Amino acid sequence: MTLNCANLAARVPRILELRRRRCSPNLVGGAGFFSCLLPSTHKTHHHSNPLLLHCSITKRKQSHSLSSSSSSSVMEDPKDLGFSSQDPEDYSNELEVAVRAVQIACFLCQKVQESLISKATTTHVQAKDDNSPVTVADWSVQATVSWILSESLVSRNLSIVAEEDVQTLSKADKADLLEAVVQTVNECLAEAPRFGIKAPGITLGTSEVLEAISRCNSTGGPSGRFWTLDPVDGTLGFVRGDQYAVALSLIEDGEVVLGVLGCPNYPMRKEWLGYHHRYHRIISKLTPSTSESWDKGCVIYAQRGTGKAWMQPLLQGHKQFVWPNHARPVQVSSIDNPALATFCEPVEKANSDHSFTAGLAHSVGLRKQPLRVYSMVKYAAIARGDAEVFMKFARSGYKEKIWDHAAGVLIIQEAGGVVTDAGGQPLDFSKGMYLEGLDRGIIACAGANLHDKIIKAVDASWNSSSL
Repeated sequence: MTLNCANLAARVPRILELRRRRCSPNLVGGAGFFSCLLPSTHKTHHHSNPLLLHCSITKRKQSHSLSSSSSSSVMEDPKDLGFSSQDPEDYSNELEVAVRAVQIACFLCQKVQESLISKATTTHVQAKDDNSPVTVADWSVQATVSWILSESLVSRNLSIVAEEDVQTLSKADKADLLEAVVQTVNECLAEAPRFGIKAPGITLGTSEVLEAISRCNSTGGPSGRFWTLDPVDGTLGFVRGDQYAVALSLIEDGEVVLGVLGCPNYPMRKEWLGYHHRYHRIISKLTPSTSESWDKGCVIYAQRGTGKAWMQPLLQGHKQFVWPNHARPVQVSSIDNPALATFCEPVEKANSDHSFTAGLAHSVGLRKQPLRVYSMVKYAAIARGDAEVFMKFARSGYKEKIWDHAAGVLIIQEAGGVVTDAGGQPLDFSKGMYLEGLDRGIIACAGANLHDKIIKAVDASWNSSSL
């Protein structure tokens, strides 16, 4: 009987030869936290932008002076982050803006999910053309993140590839839904100062919210810089009170250079994964807010070429966000024995062929029950070392979207793992909104040995499959 996580709660080394140093005026008095602490010979751009608050060097030094604990360690040395002056490109400003944006997006999602579950209502859940659900949270997160990025990175022509559009919201019979989105966005941005982000000077109106959503109309491509955003990845899990993710990445000249994954329901500690998600929520409500006994929710992020990925907890209660928010490094598991490895796959059979992956797992020697998880949380599980293999083989005709994979792929690679298509080739994010040219499926592994075994098993089994 499979372990269904809907009911329970590569490394492919490539050196980017980038030619231009980009630094945007995000932080007060400097080019961002990492750049502020780099040697004085490191090139910085001294701009002043009051959008991000609570970002003084004093506060950051204070947060870095905290001691490590057994459950989490605080970043103490900028060199440990991999953002040294020798790096070919510094994205520290963009990274900090992205992490803060995802943190506040997770805050928004938690509020909406709790409301959906407690009221047991589907009023604000719509169906797309492909019958997949979309909620108030999807549009609200897209508007919020779009607004934050555009206000923070004011020196750039912002380009975003995102999942949602304004067509449904613009219909006359969806006025109540649009009103709910506008209200949710404003309530969320009112809390922005806690996350170190300056709130809007005035309440955003309907036109401003629709503009923020429709700003995400890029189609990607092989050149230039653009962001990808999946506001609520795993919406079905979201409406069921289960796992979902907020996924944000930055792509430059076809290469993913930054990846941020917000996983609001993902426990910070591996041993809590087996608990039923509803039981987890009940215990969380009964546990005092000062206790870390049932701490859940995290943001995982990475920059290409650093060889490190980081995880920080979600902001809890009424606390103020102080960068780097008790972040600690994560890395993939060292397990390379298939008999000891855990593999992840999508919950819904429509998204992946469970029978094929089951046969594939057996032929490789994977003996553990599969961990079926909604959304890009599967990528987070491998990056954190909670699982070793993720396999997805979509049925014929399905095209993978770049926003469903970009952030997770980079995070696993920087955490020490390998991600390719079933032919062993890197995923290509330079072809527009879809992963064009994908060979059969996607395989992510904690290490090269497991990855090689999976690839060989796919080649041996493929002709007999019905995919």
